[in-house]
Amino acid sequence: MFAALLLAVATAACGDDSTDSPTGPGETEKVTAGVIAILDVAPIYLGKEKGFFSKRGIDLTLETAQGGSQIAPNVLSGKYQFGFSNVVSLLLAKSQNAPLKVVANGVNSTGNPQADFGGIVVKDPAITSPKQLEGKKVATNALKNIVDTSVKDIVKQDGGDPNKVSFVELAFPDMAAQLDAGNVQGIFVVEPFLSSAKAKGWKTVGAYADVDPNLCVALYFTSLETQQAKPDLVKRFTEAMNESLSYANSNPDEVRRILGTYTQITEEVRKALTLPKWPTDIDTDAVNKLADLSVEYGLLKSKPDVNSLLP
Repeated sequence: MFAALLLAVATAACGDDSTDSPTGPGETEKVTAGVIAILDVAPIYLGKEKGFFSKRGIDLTLETAQGGSQIAPNVLSGKYQFGFSNVVSLLLAKSQNAPLKVVANGVNSTGNPQADFGGIVVKDPAITSPKQLEGKKVATNALKNIVDTSVKDIVKQDGGDPNKVSFVELAFPDMAAQLDAGNVQGIFVVEPFLSSAKAKGWKTVGAYADVDPNLCVALYFTSLETQQAKPDLVKRFTEAMNESLSYANSNPDEVRRILGTYTQITEEVRKALTLPKWPTDIDTDAVNKLADLSVEYGLLKSKPDVNSLLP
């Protein structure tokens, strides 16, 4: 799965631009960050707009991709200086010795299973608990990532056998139609697709918060090469990112507004969204829990060195 990451390391170009160059007054450094056009990354868009990066000498360009597995190779090759990815994908990359380093928190669960930004939705009124997903098909946006790992743990916590759940890979926008048609019996969706599904009268039977109240869902990262060659840039990016996370956490109306600038989500839908939490501190315990679950559910043969991945 992560062979492309390791190939990117081998082919990464090294040049004079790898030297750290702290900016002077009025000077800026061009930086590209790879993100996914979803609610989770609203803070970095707000931070760019509010000048949190430019005041630290960073001329930030945001490039979108489908997922973290596409972003990581571009970070390792130097095309992007920073990237955003779910925690499980980063742990998988770490297990393959991909030289990545987390620099800032990304997004966390709300801590409330009844009002979280990602969860399991079912249409059949006969399904009232996660355990009843045994023998059923559940849609995940990607196999072997944080979504199917979360579903497995939610089912197990309810006394079910996670190995009896079948997973179908579907893009988030396509899940509701497949659930409605009966091709899957459950879907794990994030906002805005979660609010849209619940508006149909469908119900949730599990959420990120069931895995861990403080579940750390995603993180911002860089390559070890960038970290070692440009420590001042990494420091400034982290400071700007932390200011962006704090601003987003304290200004929900601004989050809903900025979301309309980089997605096609309508204002009416944005008003109804359940927003996640954006703390600046990385919950190490939650990341370790995901690492343990990745081993328990067969994604990893052994637990990677979480401390060497985190700041």
